[in-house]
Amino acid sequence: MQIVSKQNALHHYQWGNGCDGWVLVDTHTLSVKQEQMPAGTAEALHYHEKARQFFFILEGIATFEVENEIVEVESGQGLHIAEGIKHRIINNTTGDIEFILSSQPSTNNDRFNCA
Repeated sequence: MQIVSKQNALHHYQWGNGCDGWVLVDTHTLSVKQEQMPAGTAEALHYHEKARQFFFILEGIATFEVENEIVEVESGQGLHIAEGIKHRIINNTTGDIEFILSSQPSTNNDRFNCA
């Protein structure tokens, strides 16, 4: 048993335009990451064929585009995205957003960009 945090994460990575991520759990059946997005950043619209995801906002307000609908999720709230649903997270605020992203099964080799 091991206590996990950003400081001792399995792996740190950068994505998008200045976004950071930390892999907290990485198995074939479950992936848990903590990610941080600076103001004005967004990920590409995409979907997963097998993985369902749960985003839990730790800090800030995240904007999600989900199948052409816009949803705002505040700190202390979460959003479940089922497999096959086109989605992306956007930071339209002037500060960072930070969130936990849980995927089941893992999204390794299961991300398909729409553009």
